[in-house]
Amino acid sequence: MRTRDYFGERSGLRTLIVPGLLGSGPQHWQSLWQDEHPEYERVVQKDWCSTNLESWARTILRQINIFSGPVVLVAHSFGCLAAVRATELAPAAIRGALLVAPSNPAKFDVEPLLSRLPLSCSSTLVASRNDPWMPYGDAVCWARRWGSRLVDAGNAGHINVPSGYGNWYEGEELLAELRTEVACEPSDNVVSLAA
Repeated sequence: MRTRDYFGERSGLRTLIVPGLLGSGPQHWQSLWQDEHPEYERVVQKDWCSTNLESWARTILRQINIFSGPVVLVAHSFGCLAAVRATELAPAAIRGALLVAPSNPAKFDVEPLLSRLPLSCSSTLVASRNDPWMPYGDAVCWARRWGSRLVDAGNAGHINVPSGYGNWYEGEELLAELRTEVACEPSDNVVSLAA
């Protein structure tokens, strides 16, 4: 939950919604979550049709830098790829990432820009067995590379409105689990005075 200090900054663990291409419309689970949780912030890309991964990742970083405090990213589709890239650019600020139905990096020729090493934060990757944007086997490989907990969503399409997903309650549970996990992790910003 968001609190404000005397300087108007958000403190505590922040949640950033990172939509995919074209943004997430009003009936998309990301938008519905944000309606229910006004403290969640939304990353707004300059061009929702662009597939410039560096530009998308830098937009995430600008949103992170608006306020202080560690963040958890909630990404969908191409937004997952931008979120992963952002974790490489700002490893200290990002504490967790919920990566839902990531797009296949090979489709957008951005595979060389993405790390093949474990992410610097805790992450959960939710993959569908019949996602038109990412074959399930490829999602399994990326989850292993990134050190992500893999959640098999079954035949869930692209986990979006056309696939029948409005308010996705199972996803909210996954986010709550991830937030609890990262809230318990020690912060890099904490200095021990013990001898």
